Amino acid sequence: MFRKSVRVRDYMIRRPVLVHTDTDIFEAIRQIINHRISGVIVVDEHRTPVGILSELDCLGAILSGSYYGVEQGVMRVEGYMTSPVETIHIDENIIDVAKSMLDHKRRRRPVVDENGHLVGQVTCRALLKAIRDMDIPDHKPT
Repeated sequence: MFRKSVRVRDYMIRRPVLVHTDTDIFEAIRQIINHRISGVIVVDEHRTPVGILSELDCLGAILSGSYYGVEQGVMRVEGYMTSPVETIHIDENIIDVAKSMLDHKRRRRPVVDENGHLVGQVTCRALLKAIRDMDIPDHKPT
């Protein structure tokens, strides 16, 4: 039996990096680089998650902007984010979340409470830590 919790609330990032839909793509890139993360949650004016912006999304934005001659300052997150975004509930089981993230090839999910308010984010790294922390017998090769 597990000794530790297997709920999202115990492994989520409580202060995820957020950007708004109208944030300049280069500002979002600065946030990703400065925080050493692979992506950010995109929120509307009510802090409701509306998308995810990944490093790959940013790379695509830069390449398409360069190719089509879009000037810096004109490119907004809204045009490059992945949307719609699937949220998860704070009390979901991390194993179920991990399976869903794997099935949908997503590295992060916004976490919401019972009222649908954004309360955090769960990432693949957080899930790996949670699974590592479970009381699972050591696997010994035969």
